[in-house]
Amino acid sequence: MSKKKNQLKVKQETKRTRSAFNLKITAAALGIILLLVLIHSLTPEGSDRWSVRKDGVLAYPEDRGRVDVNVLKTESGSNYTLETISFTSKDYTVEGLLRVPLSGKKVPAVVILPGANVPKEGTQGLAELFSNLGYASLGIEQRNRGVVDIRNDYELFKENKEPVEHKIVFDALRAVDVLKQDERVDPERIAIVGESNGGRFATIAAAIDPSISGVIGISTSGYDAESEAANIMDETLFKFYRSVDPDTYLGFIPPRRFVMMHSVNDSVIPIDLAERTFRKASEPKQFYRIEAGRHGFSEGMRVPLENELKLMLQ
Repeated sequence: MSKKKNQLKVKQETKRTRSAFNLKITAAALGIILLLVLIHSLTPEGSDRWSVRKDGVLAYPEDRGRVDVNVLKTESGSNYTLETISFTSKDYTVEGLLRVPLSGKKVPAVVILPGANVPKEGTQGLAELFSNLGYASLGIEQRNRGVVDIRNDYELFKENKEPVEHKIVFDALRAVDVLKQDERVDPERIAIVGESNGGRFATIAAAIDPSISGVIGISTSGYDAESEAANIMDETLFKFYRSVDPDTYLGFIPPRRFVMMHSVNDSVIPIDLAERTFRKASEPKQFYRIEAGRHGFSEGMRVPLENELKLMLQ
């Protein structure tokens, strides 16, 4: 074969190689574009948008789209699986413990919000109880460990920036979304339980999302913002104060159940504050006055907690 023919053959092979390479690049780029389009279609525009009405009522969309969940670790128990998961909620990566009882059918589920300074591991006492009842649960690590800074949040609010307390509520709503999209969970039967500060966020989340089957607040209360109306001349401040007060949202919970459990010995949130919030709530509602224990869940709450969840998740 002549030298000229060899050169021509090399050029033709090079051209075919480049064409094949360009085709692969084009296919890969097309795949990425299709993936981005799919993600966009699954996440409705404005799905994380927040607003506060003139009367101080916080709102988030009911359709918040799918959640991208990462399973970091999986453990197996005798009758359940326990997954350490993470998911993105606005500017924060939420970590949680997802406990699912072994079952041949979809199970009801509960979002668990711990009290201030309590990590996700602190939800597992309740999670074990729920698992034994046949319920899945997701206990999350709240941003800032559920600790609130009213002054800082108000400064953000004045600048039309989203306060951390509002974002914590949104994190709870995204935890509900995680359970809804889990194939092992019945999306129509999801309740929310919160202790202390977690109970406050749970109440607001339940009011915002009517798909939540009911809410149980343990050792919690509202702030009674309405009683301060005459003393707060700044309309923006009062609007913000109402937006973080669980009392503001009690009227949005019926016809779902609103339940409170409180120890008479609670020195962190005195029981009279909880009773004041409860009086503002509408039926169906139930208050459990517990003689034993102090702040947080105690053994005396076990039976009423089991009974109330059965009513909510039946």
